[in-house]
Amino acid sequence: MKIKASSLAKLTLGLLVAGSIAACNSNKTGDKAATSSVATGGIVFINQDTLLAKYEYFKDMTKRLDDKNKAATNDVGARQQAIQREYVDYQKSANTLSADQRATTEQRLSREGQDFQTYKQNAGAQLQNDAVAEQTKFYEKVSEFAKGYAKEKGYKLVLTFQKGNANLLYGDPGLDVTADVVKRLNEAYAKDKK
Repeated sequence: MKIKASSLAKLTLGLLVAGSIAACNSNKTGDKAATSSVATGGIVFINQDTLLAKYEYFKDMTKRLDDKNKAATNDVGARQQAIQREYVDYQKSANTLSADQRATTEQRLSREGQDFQTYKQNAGAQLQNDAVAEQTKFYEKVSEFAKGYAKEKGYKLVLTFQKGNANLLYGDPGLDVTADVVKRLNEAYAKDKK
């Protein structure tokens, strides 16, 4: 049930790259300020590792998911312990019970065990659904921002870069807009929180 931030990051920002490429491929007309990135083809990149480390929304999202995961894990663990205690109590008193009482108790414990397994699976599925919903919302926030940012700056392509990702082995530091993007995203998020 533990949701790994790295897999969350890879999925989310992989989607961001695809969405940003699609969003920024449309032709833009009008006056554009001459910047070094426009002069080099209007291509810039965002360092994904830095974005995830410094974007407050992502930190809050990760904390929300971790809190839900911990709560679900504690709840499932408490239910499992309660069932185990009942089973141990049954084993201690089984010799003193009649055959009918043993059969009834065993059926009840079996049913509780099956109900617990169903509950555990549902809790895991709910955590997955929550993670997908959060990832989608995160992707949409960053993607919408990237579209507006690209339009404002006259960029034609906004890529993401992640250490160890073979899709982008090198990017000229002059094309790295991560600091500005993180600053603006955090400013927008701070306004949204109020």
